[in-house]
Formats: sequence, C-alpha cells, structure tokens
Amino acid sequence: MADSKDPILLDFPESFETERLLIRAPLWGDGVSMNEAIRESIDELRPWMAFAQVIPTLEESEKVTREGRLEFLKRDKLHMRIFRRDTEGFIGCISLHHLNWELRNFEIGYWIRSACAGKGYMTEAVNGITNFAIRELEANRLEIFCSARNTKSAAVAERAGFTLEGILRSASLGYDGERHDSKVFAKVRGIEF
Repeated sequence: MADSKDPILLDFPESFETERLLIRAPLWGDGVSMNEAIRESIDELRPWMAFAQVIPTLEESEKVTREGRLEFLKRDKLHMRIFRRDTEGFIGCISLHHLNWELRNFEIGYWIRSACAGKGYMTEAVNGITNFAIRELEANRLEIFCSARNTKSAAVAERAGFTLEGILRSASLGYDGERHDSKVFAKVRGIEF
C-alpha cells in the first residue's frame, strides 16, 4: 500500500477470497443479483436496513451498485459483494464505512440473503474483511454496530471474535419507530490482532 495521507492514492486489491467465498468491489451489472436477494429477503432485512423499507426496483439496485463502485474507487466507502466460490451465487453485501484513514479505524456493515443465512457465510465474510482491513489497509480498529435487538448480527460479531465494548442505551431509532439500544463490538490492534 502506498504511504499517503490521501486515500485516493492508496493501492489495494478490489477482491479477496476465503475458503468458500469471493468478496469483491461492486461491478456494473451487479444490481440484478442484489435486487433478487433483497426481494427474497425483504422480511428479514426490513427491521434492520434502511434500503429494505420498500422493495427497490432493478434500476434502483443498479444505481446503488454503481454508486458503490464509485465510492470504492474514491475510497469514501468500501462496498463489497459476497459470492459463493463454487456456484458464483450472490450471497449478500459487506462493507467498510465510516472510514477514518488517519487513524485507520473502520466500521464493518453486512447483510445476507435469507436462503444463505445460518450456514456460517457471514461470519466467514466478516473474518475475511477483517483480515483484508488488517493486511491491506493497516487497520488499527475495526467496529461493528448493531441494534441490541438484532441478535443474529450480534452473534456474527461474537463468532468473528469481536469484543462487546458496550451498549449505547436508547442510541438509535429503529425502523419500527421505537428507540433501540446499540451494541458496539470492536477488534483493536495490539489486543485482538
């Protein structure tokens, strides 16, 4: 990686593989598979994800994909798509966002299509992007935030070895219109890696 204070000048791969997964930056045309996964998974995603409050059109999903590609290239957010290596089937999305390039602190966000849940794919993807961030981006701190009510997301963070640092009481407004506590998980250089 280039030693630069300007993230646009940083060189790092657009993809990586884990045992079962290919995780890569968005490409033009990914909107179709992403839209299919959102439609299939809308009931499970709606309580937790802003984009799942209304089923998006194909055009909207492709627009999000293209914007994600541009944000990746500009180093504003590192959106990535998750695919099974054996079938090349689309599984979900994972990203590094709230990027603090000066401190090398990054937040991980993720969602998975319903048909692929419960198979360990998201834990594998979180471990993969964690290793990517440590190796390629020289991460010092990685965070995962989730609603305290989102037990599945919290379980992924725990299985991936993130430490629960605290619960922020009544910290966010859920999509159900109620206030939610937020769980904060982290891995920190010199402690967990």
